Amino acid sequence: MKAYVFPGQGAQFTGMGKDLYDNSPIAKEMFLKANEIVGFDITKIMFEGTPEELKETKVTQPAIFLHSTILAACLGDSFKPDMVAGHSLGEISALVANKTLNFEDGLRLVSKRALAMQDACEVTPSTMAAIIGLEDAIVEDVCEKVDGIVVAANYNCPGQLVISGAVPAVEKACELLTEAGARRAMILPVGGAFHSPLMEPAREELAAAIEATTFNTPICPVYQNVAAAAVSDPIEIQKNLVAQLTAPVKWTQSMNQMIADGASEVIEVGPGNVLQGLFKKVDRSFPCSSASIAE
Repeated sequence: MKAYVFPGQGAQFTGMGKDLYDNSPIAKEMFLKANEIVGFDITKIMFEGTPEELKETKVTQPAIFLHSTILAACLGDSFKPDMVAGHSLGEISALVANKTLNFEDGLRLVSKRALAMQDACEVTPSTMAAIIGLEDAIVEDVCEKVDGIVVAANYNCPGQLVISGAVPAVEKACELLTEAGARRAMILPVGGAFHSPLMEPAREELAAAIEATTFNTPICPVYQNVAAAAVSDPIEIQKNLVAQLTAPVKWTQSMNQMIADGASEVIEVGPGNVLQGLFKKVDRSFPCSSASIAE
């Protein structure tokens, strides 16, 4: 069974999507439509922008979404997923790929998501940190004991968990986790505490947009970050997507469940190969590849 997975924020690079634009009429049409929807020439920034320009909030998330969803569209008849999943932002890409959302609605949600998250980041000084080399239960236990807001946010793979919260609480947790034996406890260069209670203003803002958007019955199940299980019911998918901004990304659990449910091959659709690397952390022999229109 083929599992198609879609990356999240951080995978952007200058020139992303240019080969699709140049070689596919379908891609060109979708990129031009995207410029109209977001209200600026995001295509030009993706193809020619500096790394700094690509890091702008209004650019980064839509750019990764566009690269992923347009690549999936260009795969044509070769795109035959038995299951899909996306890491954080990538979940919306996955929902377009499996026909739960149409392309235009997905892009509008991603743009609103990016701006809402940026606004939430400005309310409280907050950050995230990668914790390497400890069991999840130890990280969770330490976070619970720290004063202030700090929670487990991204279960990326065995031995790699990202925590998220207010700056003083995250710094204290890093200190205690280092003492507990973490190989690394590294503050990440991010704008705020994603997938934590501090994203509640963004969740509330995005919830209205999600609830006003049509969610269709998908062509295959999506393994959502909140559920870490196969979901096919449009109402449940919609509910889980609302919850995603303040809930942890259960990627380790999702990978294990996809494999348990029969996934025999993973194809990453979009920029980078981070998700393939995470699957290899679960099973070094697991077949992984990157999608390309040459397929």
